[in-house]
Amino acid sequence: MADSVTLRQTDVFDANYEEIYNLREEVLRKPIGLSLKDEDLSSDVKDVIFVAEKDNKIIGCVMMHPSDDIHTLKLRQMAVYDAWQGKGIGKLLVTRAEDYCRQHNANRIVLHARITAEPFYEKLGYVKTSGVFTEVGIPHVKMEKEIA
Repeated sequence: MADSVTLRQTDVFDANYEEIYNLREEVLRKPIGLSLKDEDLSSDVKDVIFVAEKDNKIIGCVMMHPSDDIHTLKLRQMAVYDAWQGKGIGKLLVTRAEDYCRQHNANRIVLHARITAEPFYEKLGYVKTSGVFTEVGIPHVKMEKEIA
């Protein structure tokens, strides 16, 4: 299924950014009773965004945010529509994000994973580096991966 999906790099100035916003709202905020409308999204302009598309419709996204350490990027706002979860879309997006890191001389990715997503990231080689903490009202852990 994932083989018929295309990946592309984009940013907040993309004509389809509203689709990315809607995906994040639907998958990441609505289920926990929050809305992106209530958040300061001004730092999104610094992010490199990767999207997965099927038939010209965005079905998944992930954002890469610069950190204070030029060799580290933060993976954030990973979202795949429910109908596409479990079909390799998330793995494709993370792999593309890791390739981007290599191409830009970054050697580490950090992320804050919801507890429910921790096994997904572990399968991709990410290691938990913190105890449980609360972010957006739900439990998370910090995870990292060294990128060779």
